[in-house]
Amino acid sequence: MFKKLLDKLKGKDKQNIEVVESQEVQGIIEELEELEGQQEPNEEAIQEIQEELVEEVQEILEEEPQEELVEEAPKESIEEEPAVEEEPEVEEKPVEEVVEIEDVEEEVQEEVQEEVQEVVETVTEKVSLFKRLKEGLSKTKQGITGKIENLVKSYQKIDEELFEELEEILITADLGVDTTMEVIDDLRDRIKKEKITDPNMIKELLKDKLASILDEFSEGEILNVEPSPAILLVVGVNGVGKTTSIGKIAHKLKKQGKKVVLAAGDTFRAAAADQLQIWGDRVGVDVIQHQEGSDPAAVIFDGIQAAKARKADVLICDTAGRLHNKKNLMNELGKIDKIVEREYSEATREVLLVLDATTGQNAIQQAKVFKEVTDITGLVLTKLDGTAKGGVVIAISRELQIPVKLIGVGEKMEDLQEFNSQAFVAALFGEE
Repeated sequence: MFKKLLDKLKGKDKQNIEVVESQEVQGIIEELEELEGQQEPNEEAIQEIQEELVEEVQEILEEEPQEELVEEAPKESIEEEPAVEEEPEVEEKPVEEVVEIEDVEEEVQEEVQEEVQEVVETVTEKVSLFKRLKEGLSKTKQGITGKIENLVKSYQKIDEELFEELEEILITADLGVDTTMEVIDDLRDRIKKEKITDPNMIKELLKDKLASILDEFSEGEILNVEPSPAILLVVGVNGVGKTTSIGKIAHKLKKQGKKVVLAAGDTFRAAAADQLQIWGDRVGVDVIQHQEGSDPAAVIFDGIQAAKARKADVLICDTAGRLHNKKNLMNELGKIDKIVEREYSEATREVLLVLDATTGQNAIQQAKVFKEVTDITGLVLTKLDGTAKGGVVIAISRELQIPVKLIGVGEKMEDLQEFNSQAFVAALFGEE
């Protein structure tokens, strides 16, 4: 019975014959024959087995062609792989990758070299600036630390006479009476508290105290020209180096990549505008000027319009320094402030007071007058290289509560340096 059924399924197809004669199908046939030989066969069970047999055989027949196709696929791909046309492409890829890697390595090396060069140049520049600072402060160093060194060597112990001589040294260095007394009192307290008996420790204690005074204003030491646009109003009496300082500030800012415009607002001093024009030509920046004797506020107005039109980053304005009394000074600076507020309110503002360090205590008096008539944000101390009274830097910072932003320690462009309290004290005490 079952053999007849399988003979029908075989047909003449070789594939069907192979499937029917397989071990799996033969095993099923044997099971069916055993059931057929039983005395009381279960017709329903036989019927179910017949149906299962037919379904399994059909499934096997349907799956076999797919398996053959899967097996044949790699044969075709294997035959196509050795094709000659594809060989060059396989060989070219690694060459391109090697070239790209070499290019990347060269770029990385160049970038590293550039960064190293920038670091070296920066360090060299800082060393050079500090060297100039030390040279510029050499007279002040001799006037303060040099005398203090000689003083402590002549004493075996710390007593009142030593304090009196130290007080005299500090006052003659233009540290100011108030600042000097504060320093001396602080030294006394610290020596008593720490039970210091060696006079050689005086120098180190003094250095710490002066550094602490200047550190109170260290946050405001940086020239504020960010965000742009910015406007710098430069004030000060004639002869302090105001115009020269403006030229050097312009040089410093241009070196930083900023576009600078100058406004010659000092119209009262003879040839002041011409002097600023010379600096403008030397630095390579535009200068806005009017005829001598014209209204300074009008020059500042035109300077603001020019800075806007030329999209300048920084506008530096010179102002009149020869005003006969405080009322005239107040009126003139008041007009300029109103124009700046009205025409350039979005600009970052700095009001810099330029002082001649060689004038000592007179510089402090000038600063007090200007502080009454305008809001000074920073100080520029010039000619520090020409005086032994550099202590005025500390006195001004302490008495006026105004940060020193720039100091002049020579005649070269680079000699107008950004003030750094730590570097100043280190140079003052002869450190490297």
